[in-house]
Amino acid sequence: MAISTWTLDKAHSTVEFSIRHMMISRVKGTFNEFSADIKADPEDLTTAEVSFSIDVASIDTGNEDRDNHLRSADFFDVENYPTLTFKSTNFEKQGKQYAVTGEVTLHDVTKTETFTVIPGGVVKDPMSGAEKAGFSVEGKINRSDYGLTWNAPLETGGVVVSDEVKIALEIQASKNE
Repeated sequence: MAISTWTLDKAHSTVEFSIRHMMISRVKGTFNEFSADIKADPEDLTTAEVSFSIDVASIDTGNEDRDNHLRSADFFDVENYPTLTFKSTNFEKQGKQYAVTGEVTLHDVTKTETFTVIPGGVVKDPMSGAEKAGFSVEGKINRSDYGLTWNAPLETGGVVVSDEVKIALEIQASKNE
């Protein structure tokens, strides 16, 4: 298979995160608005080029008060920093999966991060006839590296919100003809 351009299938893709809350549990959420530019051979991602953009105001943790706090200047400050972006710089094959390294930009801070990409395969969609590819992406970032430093101490030690944010994406894309 050769390098092709792929269109993100948002109806079958998700961007999720989880973060430790009060040192005792994890809060999970999603971003509902995102887009991607994908140029890849899904059978060999070593030459792939991916750009991804997330509208951080689309955060959804299932709690409106918490979502509004996360949109505020204490966290994402969506009025001044509306997007989180990722641009790949390297894909390295590691057995049946890949390590994708790229530039993450959030709050006007850009850091190099590496995530794991697990190919899900390529199939022909029986409804549309389009060629579809799927990928699972996993990793983590340190939110304070990007200036998201709001926190409060707990009486028992520790803090309300951990620095480590786990990220999980399920991506399905259609090959452009």
